[in-house]
Amino acid sequence: MFRECFDRVRNQAPLIHNITNAVTINDVANMVLACGASPIMADEAAEVEEITSICSGLNINIGKLSRHMIPAMLLAGKKACELGHAVLLDPVGVGASRLRLETADFLMEEIHFSAIRGNISEIKTLIHGSGHSRGVDAAAADALAGKDVEAMAAVLKNFARETGCIIAATGNVDLVCDSRTCYVIHNGRPEMEKVTGTGCQLSGLMTAFLAANPGHHLEAAAASVAAMGLAGEIGWSHMQPGDGSAAYRGRIIDAICNMDGTLLEQGARFEIC
Repeated sequence: MFRECFDRVRNQAPLIHNITNAVTINDVANMVLACGASPIMADEAAEVEEITSICSGLNINIGKLSRHMIPAMLLAGKKACELGHAVLLDPVGVGASRLRLETADFLMEEIHFSAIRGNISEIKTLIHGSGHSRGVDAAAADALAGKDVEAMAAVLKNFARETGCIIAATGNVDLVCDSRTCYVIHNGRPEMEKVTGTGCQLSGLMTAFLAANPGHHLEAAAASVAAMGLAGEIGWSHMQPGDGSAAYRGRIIDAICNMDGTLLEQGARFEIC
């Protein structure tokens, strides 16, 4: 199924509207292009409904939040839902400030998201209203191991039931759930945490997968997470002496650019619970 999900992105080349983090906007655009989709970036309220109307997916990222962006996010989200488009929320650093948490809660109340994707600390903050926070990074206290994975999968399934959308929580183990099923994905490299914006890139990637796979959102979300993790593995295997985080960022994007559904199917490591 992962192969088909990726191949649909390549074949359909969906146009994805990104209201995203200014820190990583270029990397998000390049990641969307690398997977075979097309990006467009717009966060001005006067045009976001028009922009969203010509797209098939909307990626909302609160990573560098400003007051003027919130009305734009709301307008774009409502228009996307009206048109039946895939809509994703990336609650970057939601535990770092009251504004971010209040904005995420507000958007979740007003917009029916297809998926919510964040690191494990961000997702736990959305569930509980507070949590461990290191800004935009997952906290070490939220790392999963052993029976923790099964317990967290149950929590995420319940959250998916409450919100009516796919929940994707990334970390040392990645969990992608709907109300009944959880993909536990083991692809990736710890060095990916040293590259700013890999989560933002994944949200753009996931939105493209969701847009190209209506009716298969759980599998599409899981496929995108596995693809990003696999790209981290492939990119790391190509690192040369003297390479660092800047080179690694490019190699991750290159790995997605050169990936297809067959390679993803062969390299994905996961179980279902």
